[in-house]
Amino acid sequence: MAILLSTKSATMAAWRDALLEVDPSLEVRLFPEAGDPAEIEAAVCWTAHDMAELRRYPNLRLIVSMGAGVDHLMRPPGPPPGIPVARLVDTRLTQGMTEWVLLNVLRFHRQDAEYRAQQAARIWHELPAPDTAARRIGILGLGELGGDAARRLLALGFPVMGWSRRPKDLPGVEGFHGAAGLEAMLARSDILVCLLPLTPDTRGLLDARRLGLLPRGAFLLNAARGGHVVQPDLLAALDAGHLAGAALDVFEPEPLPADHPFWAHPKVVLTPHAASITIPRSAAPQVVENIHRAREGRP
Repeated sequence: MAILLSTKSATMAAWRDALLEVDPSLEVRLFPEAGDPAEIEAAVCWTAHDMAELRRYPNLRLIVSMGAGVDHLMRPPGPPPGIPVARLVDTRLTQGMTEWVLLNVLRFHRQDAEYRAQQAARIWHELPAPDTAARRIGILGLGELGGDAARRLLALGFPVMGWSRRPKDLPGVEGFHGAAGLEAMLARSDILVCLLPLTPDTRGLLDARRLGLLPRGAFLLNAARGGHVVQPDLLAALDAGHLAGAALDVFEPEPLPADHPFWAHPKVVLTPHAASITIPRSAAPQVVENIHRAREGRP
């Protein structure tokens, strides 16, 4: 039996080598060279793979997402019925996301754009010092990624709030949940960080009305999925001055079209879905563990 590997061509060999380093007995096939469809027992894939294509494999036991999210695997037609789907919970993936969040929270909090503008204009002027204890951070999503970011922000002295679908208790984090909790937290978030999974309930969550609930002069960070934000509504909020800035790592569509206004917007910091990139050697052990579990009929 064989493992089908489907990802960007630039990282295909690194993933194959990392899986074989953990278990040299694996037979790894690189898509589209799948060979006999009946021999494929697991598919390890990233966003571009067509889920309909996986129905060709009658003995498929497992689908593994190469990232923390699985929304790309759930797009119609979705995975073959009855096949378990696993995602990555990897310490280096989590750390990478937390680094991106801290980078951009501090970028906005410490007035980086203003000081860079002054540097360009050769202006020597000290701005009023920001008060960390007064800059309220709201985090949408308190899972593996959101929880770690919350702990690190607390350690820096920021007051941190978090919203989740169901109540969660994280030490030091003021928790909110449900529709009423969402609106209450937005109204108090000077910097809002979106780390939610993309589901039918969270798609378009940050629209004109909810962005309007943020305090005037607030900032938005989105490293979850582009579908969480209604892009024209965000642009309108930035242009009207209601939001002071946005750091965006995810978009719809991706790659972001070259003529999109985000590219040149003076209030937008943009990265190309690179906030946290899966490192094959770090993630391979849990992928292989899940392959063994699928073979043995374990969860």
